[in-house]
Amino acid sequence: MTHRGLGLSAPFPDAMSSAPVLQKDFAQTAAALRACRICRDAPRFGAPLPHEPRPVVQGSGSARLLIASQAPGNRAHRSGVPFSDPSGVRLRAWLGLSEAAFYDATKVAILPMGACFPGLDAKGGDRPPRRECAPAWRADLLAGLPQLDLILVIGQYAQAWHLGRNPGGLTETVAGWRDVLAASMRPRILPLPHPSWRNNGWLRKNPWFEAELLPVLRAEVASALTDAPGKGIAARGPSPSSA
Repeated sequence: MTHRGLGLSAPFPDAMSSAPVLQKDFAQTAAALRACRICRDAPRFGAPLPHEPRPVVQGSGSARLLIASQAPGNRAHRSGVPFSDPSGVRLRAWLGLSEAAFYDATKVAILPMGACFPGLDAKGGDRPPRRECAPAWRADLLAGLPQLDLILVIGQYAQAWHLGRNPGGLTETVAGWRDVLAASMRPRILPLPHPSWRNNGWLRKNPWFEAELLPVLRAEVASALTDAPGKGIAARGPSPSSA
């Protein structure tokens, strides 16, 4: 698996190197991740996670599509199901996928940059993904997805990791989607904004996203998911405690 944007600076130090990574078993890595408490018990960046960790990821070795996202929201934290909120409804509409297809772990992997809900900031929005998570887990999780055909990098954090930091920000990265998709890399990559309602203003200001990018996105997703047999595991954590 080839990636650009290696050796990134903050917010994700120690991003994966360009050296080949031996293939891993996704289910084993996900099981180990579910027991991780780095951000709660031994945080490297800032205060400890303010609640019990509950990593929420999905995937299997046969997955053809990867949704590289930001971090689970509060609803996903409570349910253990990724994108189980209005953002997920919009994302599935963007992709042209039913819930059943979206949650088919034999075909669709979902790996946020931070596997646990990071908590809320003073304004009530989600905090950024915890910076401890990706350097500790992402390379091994990706090494357990050898059949990937397409990666959807959603939001600035996933785009910085998979594509490298763009001084022009998210808008410039997403606007350059044709060049990114056409690049000689496998799996292929498409950058997307986050489907949150907080980005409604961005969508209004950038009508080309729905008019030009979405039709290609749906076609690419359909192509990636064609003839993708196998067995999958929805790697979700145990119910969060009341602490």
